[in-house]
Amino acid sequence: MRRLVALVGLLGCFEAMAADYAPLPVTRFHSVLPADGKAAPASIAAFSMRTEPVTNAEFLAFVIAHPAWRRGNVPTVLADGSYLAHWEESLTLGREALPAQPVTQVSWFAAQAFCESEQARLPSWYEWEYAAAADAKRADARSDAAWRQRVLDWYGRPASSSLATVGGEANVYGVRDLNGLVWEWVDDFNALLVSSDSRDQGDGDKAKFCGAGALTFQQKENYATLMRVAMLSALKASDTTRSLGFRCVRNL
Repeated sequence: MRRLVALVGLLGCFEAMAADYAPLPVTRFHSVLPADGKAAPASIAAFSMRTEPVTNAEFLAFVIAHPAWRRGNVPTVLADGSYLAHWEESLTLGREALPAQPVTQVSWFAAQAFCESEQARLPSWYEWEYAAAADAKRADARSDAAWRQRVLDWYGRPASSSLATVGGEANVYGVRDLNGLVWEWVDDFNALLVSSDSRDQGDGDKAKFCGAGALTFQQKENYATLMRVAMLSALKASDTTRSLGFRCVRNL
């Protein structure tokens, strides 16, 4: 009974704390994946993004309110066997999952369900890349070799390393921890290596080969971003990993 009261209290606490979303203006953005498969920038409508990744504590409040997404209740078609496996129990975080750490080992389906619960959605790749290109002073820091190296250095850290807590330095939009904390799901993760030519012509074969998408990569010096594209493209929506979390966005 005491545990149930504590869980209900935790749920009420997080319902009272609305997540912070920061607005990002409309833009035309030169992605590593050109919009036309050649060199065209992507047109991105204005949207708002969660200022930090979703944490263990926030996801715990979500599964308390939505029992279907508790560990042990989710069918394997929606999340693999490692779903929230680092939590001590289905409703207990434990020492391996601190409240302020970003939640990981969640599938695309679970991440999308969480975002829908707060009237939001997962970001598109273009939205995420656009937000992640900024630093504390510049809307686009990608031409800075030192900035690129810092991002790349993080990708070289062992995946087994303990995660830091959320709350890093904000970029110019007020968004934190896009680089240097966890990989993050995007809504269209499984379409990143399908070129626009392939979609237009209905050529399904190109989607079967990673090399097909690599031919259209721009800004090859931004190797860390290309690594992220390759990783996301290799996933299934039911996959979970210790280094993969998420955040949500809303349309403006």
